[in-house]
Amino acid sequence: MTMEVPPAAAPAGAAPPKTATPAQKATAQSFEAVFLGQMTQLMFESVQTGEFSGGHGEEMFRGVLAEKLGTAVAQKGGIGLAPAVLAQILKMQENADNGR
Repeated sequence: MTMEVPPAAAPAGAAPPKTATPAQKATAQSFEAVFLGQMTQLMFESVQTGEFSGGHGEEMFRGVLAEKLGTAVAQKGGIGLAPAVLAQILKMQENADNGR
């Protein structure tokens, strides 16, 4: 998966923006996966299962399914949250490097 960081307007004479490390990209993607998993879990809680539900076993593993769905969606490109998170990670890193 390729994550593009939106270009920021840099003042004249400023250092070029940092490129994201693989660890930073993985962190942003993990954040999106957790977010999507939580949203999926909330969606599952609002669905009535009816007579043909999986019973107690389904209830036990519904959280695992939500987590795995969130991870799968994030790995396939997600909903656009990871690039925004990555941009903020880079911004915070740049501010920390500049002593702010």
